[in-house]
Amino acid sequence: MASEHDPLSKPSKTSRNKPSRAALPHELAGIPLLNILSGAARQRMLQELTEAHYGKGDFIFREGDPTEYFHIVKTGTVKCVKSTPEGKECTLKMLMPGDLFCCDAAAFDGASHPGSAQPMGDVSILRMSKKAYFEMLRQSPDAALEVIKFLGNRLNEAQEKTKDLALDRADQRLASLLVDLATRNGVKDPNGIRLTIRLTRQDMANMVGITTETAIRIMGRFKRDKLVSGTANRLLICDLPGLKALASVS
Repeated sequence: MASEHDPLSKPSKTSRNKPSRAALPHELAGIPLLNILSGAARQRMLQELTEAHYGKGDFIFREGDPTEYFHIVKTGTVKCVKSTPEGKECTLKMLMPGDLFCCDAAAFDGASHPGSAQPMGDVSILRMSKKAYFEMLRQSPDAALEVIKFLGNRLNEAQEKTKDLALDRADQRLASLLVDLATRNGVKDPNGIRLTIRLTRQDMANMVGITTETAIRIMGRFKRDKLVSGTANRLLICDLPGLKALASVS
């Protein structure tokens, strides 16, 4: 559950589910939407932002909840999840620091959230009410253009994922996922690139549309081929060019 705290102090473990005022601008330098705003517009936005902390097992919002806020990942990783009629869970997207999220189409047309957002460990989330967000877009053409570009990228990603699920082999899709995570979330290691995000085989399977058993079998082959090493929770990418080559095989 979320916790209220002074953004410059350590999170409180006793006060949960109450957001606090956002941190100072220099702490938010990695957030693209803030970077494109002018000084005055940025200060107005900071006055509207609140910050909350969540842990693994919490929900930032649940499927069916009203879309009341736009959210930005400040620290940590968030997964967007959709449940099937049979009760199975499908991970649609991984969100990293700086990413804006709210199930955007639903927020703009007033619908409820079509999926859930869950932390994959401890996360810090900034949020802004829809009313304040839309007012910010009306007052800042640069911000509005940035959001239009962001939504266009989201649409392109969804179309690309649909194509991959329809045409690519399971090992290609899993290789492509690992390349994306290494690019966005990896840190250099003497033996390759280490993923700081902790994924289960089921997380990987959900994200590329395969069974957990298939993900386990493919990851075993990737290890034998020395493309990766370690466990899903502490995964090391040993041969990024090799994974890229596999992901792009036609």
